[in-house]
Amino acid sequence: MVEVRYRYQDVRGHQLFYREAGPVDGPTIVLLHGFPTSSFMFRELIPLLADRYHVIAPDYLGFGLSDAPAVDEFEYTFDALTELTAELLRQIGVTRYAIYVQDYGAPVGWRLALRDPSAVSAVISQNGNGYEAGFVPEFWSPIWAYGEDADPETGDALRGALGLDAIRRQYVHGVADPSVVSPDTWHHDFALVSRPGNDLVQLRLFRDYRTNRDLYPRLHEYLRASQVPLLAIWGRNDEIFGPDGARAFAADLPDAEIELLDGGHFLLESHLDTAAGYIRGFLGRVLERQPAGVAG
Repeated sequence: MVEVRYRYQDVRGHQLFYREAGPVDGPTIVLLHGFPTSSFMFRELIPLLADRYHVIAPDYLGFGLSDAPAVDEFEYTFDALTELTAELLRQIGVTRYAIYVQDYGAPVGWRLALRDPSAVSAVISQNGNGYEAGFVPEFWSPIWAYGEDADPETGDALRGALGLDAIRRQYVHGVADPSVVSPDTWHHDFALVSRPGNDLVQLRLFRDYRTNRDLYPRLHEYLRASQVPLLAIWGRNDEIFGPDGARAFAADLPDAEIELLDGGHFLLESHLDTAAGYIRGFLGRVLERQPAGVAG
């Protein structure tokens, strides 16, 4: 039985929570979660990887079980979340790793790769967008509007995304049989984003999301130059990041492995075993002969 450790690390005065499992001398996989969840989304994937790989799954500041300072105490941006994540990895001795990126995990993961391309051994993108083609306009229009003009009207249009019904929809939309998705997921996320002041944290990140689009040309240049091994495993019914976002990786990475499954945004909740099979196969092909991810 795989043993998962639940740890906290002080990073620049903030307590960051992370899950750790697997052999520390094995190749490291860093699992980067999306909105509005946390490393909780990887609770069932971690044991399926940790027999062979050293798995790290952090909660960003403001998410999950990490500290969540108020917006007047911390400037929430994707740059800032990446800085803290990079420092966490440095402190725990992780120097080379594959990244699994989902939703918000993509802008954090892309920044990590651009900061230190030599650190990233492989990429798994599970509905983690990196191209304009991936944006579903109906979902993103109010977010772009808020980024352009963060007034009360545009902000109120986004507050609904923090409600229980909206979070549940992210989990079950596009899933053929919603009864396979545990209600624990959306109730867990809703409880944490409902903490006092966390609505303002999430609105700050909604506003900052436009900076991720600005990053895409540099991301594409990195992908072309590095030819980093990449698996795009995607729920093709996602109403947030559509399947064209997965297909787009092939333009810069001709050898990218692209798998579209009949699921939605949180693919691990409905297609865990299938997704894990693809992930293990991919990692086995590209990491087995690569160096371990922990500094000596």
